[in-house]
Amino acid sequence: MLKKKNRADTKAVEKIFKEGKFLTSPSLTFKFIKNKNSSTPRISFIAPKNIAKLAVERNLLRRKGYVILKKYITKVPKYIVGAFIFRKYQDDNIILENEIKNIFSKIN
Repeated sequence: MLKKKNRADTKAVEKIFKEGKFLTSPSLTFKFIKNKNSSTPRISFIAPKNIAKLAVERNLLRRKGYVILKKYITKVPKYIVGAFIFRKYQDDNIILENEIKNIFSKIN
């Protein structure tokens, strides 16, 4: 799991949805803002109820995302505050990892 200091809180996510830019991939959408005051990147995962009806499945998706993100958090610019939103249920970790890498390469 990703450290709490690297996860976006509720207020940050609300601000992201109001003011943020977005990048999409087949399974994920990444909404983000650039916060120059941030000392570490803060990123969260959101699994909507229309993607997975059961809370167990939504939590599993979020956990998979955090495990993959933990590998790449050092490559993310420090000023990024964002949220990954699942667009469809993706069970394959390799596909998720490739999509996250592609999204981060577009930001940098």
